[in-house]
Amino acid sequence: MSRGFVKEDDLEHAGTDLPERPISTHPNYLTSQGYAQLQQQADTLSEQRLALTNRKDDPIAQQKLAMLDRDLRYVAARLESAIVVDPAAQPADSVLFGARVELEDENGEQHQFHIVGEDEADIATHRVSWVSPLARALIGLKVGESATWHRPAGDLELEVIAIHY
Repeated sequence: MSRGFVKEDDLEHAGTDLPERPISTHPNYLTSQGYAQLQQQADTLSEQRLALTNRKDDPIAQQKLAMLDRDLRYVAARLESAIVVDPAAQPADSVLFGARVELEDENGEQHQFHIVGEDEADIATHRVSWVSPLARALIGLKVGESATWHRPAGDLELEVIAIHY
């Protein structure tokens, strides 16, 4: 494009317009650990932002600053809307938010999952979001009851062996 059609301000701020991170429409349930993780993330982002604020002439630093600002807005919104759920207040005989659930699948293999908030979900540590298909299949079940987990790899029948809070 010819420079004749570009405002100088546009060149100065090129690459700093980032789309906002989408915020879930679901209630923002969190465990106390999840809330602490979000707070720690906000602190870390603030520290990183502070380190970049003096580098006004560095376009790479300005782009990183724009990303940090966007992430800070997201984390602040999530902290503001947080609903911390105390697992001790949950009925111990049903799978609900905050439960650690031991399961046995139709092949006899055992699995354990912890049902947590959307921002604290991490499948590598077996922490699944309460709005995930797996958690949705399990919520409300009691020990000895079964549910079908609808997965892209095929449906899997799961039986609840134990529930811990």
